[in-house]
Amino acid sequence: MLFYPRSFLALLLGGFTLVIMPLVGALAYSAWNTERLAGKSRTAVFNASQAARASRSLVDRIAAIERVAQQMALLKDAELALDYARVHRGFKQLADEIAQLPLDNAQADALSVTVQHEQALYETLTSGTERLNPKDIGARLDLLIDSARDVLAINNRVVDREVERLRHSAEQVQRNIILLLIFSTAVALAIALALTRYIARPIGEIDAAIRQLGGADFSRPIAVRGPEDLRYLGRRLDWLRRRLEEFETQKNRFLRHVSHELKTPLTALREGAELLNDQVAGPLAPPQRSVVAIMKDNSIKLQRLIEELLDYQRALHAAASLQVQPVSLEHLVEEATRAHELAAQAKGLKLLVDAESATVEADPEKLRSIVDNLISNAVKFTPAGGSVTVSAKAVAGEAIIDVHDTGPGVPAEERDSIFNLFFRGRTAGSAVRVKGSGLGLAIARELVEAHGGQIAVVGGDAGGHFRVTLPRRSARALADAA
Repeated sequence: MLFYPRSFLALLLGGFTLVIMPLVGALAYSAWNTERLAGKSRTAVFNASQAARASRSLVDRIAAIERVAQQMALLKDAELALDYARVHRGFKQLADEIAQLPLDNAQADALSVTVQHEQALYETLTSGTERLNPKDIGARLDLLIDSARDVLAINNRVVDREVERLRHSAEQVQRNIILLLIFSTAVALAIALALTRYIARPIGEIDAAIRQLGGADFSRPIAVRGPEDLRYLGRRLDWLRRRLEEFETQKNRFLRHVSHELKTPLTALREGAELLNDQVAGPLAPPQRSVVAIMKDNSIKLQRLIEELLDYQRALHAAASLQVQPVSLEHLVEEATRAHELAAQAKGLKLLVDAESATVEADPEKLRSIVDNLISNAVKFTPAGGSVTVSAKAVAGEAIIDVHDTGPGVPAEERDSIFNLFFRGRTAGSAVRVKGSGLGLAIARELVEAHGGQIAVVGGDAGGHFRVTLPRRSARALADAA
């Protein structure tokens, strides 16, 4: 049993939330990574700029030390000693500030060597020796300057390394984000597909229930699983099924009762007419025999009309419950035509078939009934010595069946109404109505329209020409695919 929320709206909102969760997670992770990278970049740039600035300041201080030290090596002046002490204290303070920065081992070692050289120089200049050796002072200054330059060079390399490390980190974050987006999109699509089946299940059950009712299948109960509002809709459809089943039962019962109630007195009437016609009750005068013949003929006609009316009701029910399957158009037309060969030979008619090899999705029994009805009418209304041609072909997505005879044809003013129920037309050029119940073409039209096709009289040709156009793929299959 699958869990469903109470309403279909809650189901949609929950499904939408589940689908966007991986994408929101990926977006949050990407934002967090980007912010973390930006923080590292700011810290690295700040530290590198501070180290570079401090290193340049250190070199400037050493330049000042060099200038004062050279003056002290040449002159013995107390003011120079005070200046040098002040510069030395500034150098120590600056070195302490640089030592507080996040230096690597190479930077710390270079800074330590520079401080040692400066301290040795300071001790030499302030040792109180009467005469200082300028060469010794110059050598110590050279060592100090070289070590300071090493600090500056190491700082520059550290800055370059920090830039390279940040670039590598940015590329790694970019790759991770791309992979995460691909993964989260795949997860979101998988969740969406699963939710589609999950959400579409009750909708599919409702669709199947509606198709069941449309196919006049009232025997199976309708149950829809899903949110409460859709389950309620399923219960209403089941209520409709029960009502339609009751109506169908009542209709069939009514038709059976009407058939029985009409046939019983009609049978007695026919038997009475037969007995009178056979003069069982005594000889009849010629006028009486004519009246009895009229009674007999009309009772037979009335019985046939009742049976055709029941057949029409059965045809309407059959049109609502098609059993669609692939049908060979060529074989079906040939079989339907073969059933009328004897009737055509009895009238001296030529019965011709011109059918292409094609397949159409249809109910074979109903389609055979359509073709059989059209051929039967053509044979009936074609005079002796004429011909009936049955052709079938496939054009694009349609199957076309033509029944063309050399009979009198259908008058132009009756071509639209000839398919109406109980309509009996007249032959072209005659005011006499054609005998018949007027149900055959009405049944044929119902069956054709049930297949999603059309039936019509083709004008402009000599004789009668009926054309049936059907979709090669059934309308029901197209609806299912949609």
